[in-house]
Amino acid sequence: MSRLFKITAILAVVALTFTSCDKTKRNLQFMPDMYESVAGEPYAKSVVFTNGIEAQKPVEGSISRGHIPYEYPDTNEGYENAKQNLKSPLTAADLDSENAKNLYTIYCSVCHGKKGDGQGDLVKREKFLGIPNYKDRDVTEGSIYHVIMHGRNMMGSHASQLNEKERWLIVQHVQELRNNLLK
Repeated sequence: MSRLFKITAILAVVALTFTSCDKTKRNLQFMPDMYESVAGEPYAKSVVFTNGIEAQKPVEGSISRGHIPYEYPDTNEGYENAKQNLKSPLTAADLDSENAKNLYTIYCSVCHGKKGDGQGDLVKREKFLGIPNYKDRDVTEGSIYHVIMHGRNMMGSHASQLNEKERWLIVQHVQELRNNLLK
């Protein structure tokens, strides 16, 4: 009887192996949406909301994370308004002269020169002429920030390359250079 039991057990194991490894038929899925997600178009009309796609747009007047709005327009009036009213939000603890100098060297000195005298490498090579000397300009921290933000005359905007704090650090360094030139 023992021998018959062993043969039956072996045949049962072999039969189970062949039937359980059959890849042609699909296994039972208790939650099919968890295994195979239903694809949806993100901007398609939706029957869930009464106004269709409107529920997926940002709320009017909302500001994206990390973006700080700049309320002075890119006009002469905006420049003059920024020159008169815009002040640096940085505290004494936020000011970092070494970082400000590095940022100025990277983004500004190629045209304006390391001393702010308008004698940068591009001016010396006569690629650009007429770069202003900081000593000759009536500038404030607001006007400097506005020009970095929007650009002015031949200078383009650096708003996409510098965040708000970096712009204010460059403003600090430009003012230091201007004070050194005025001495």
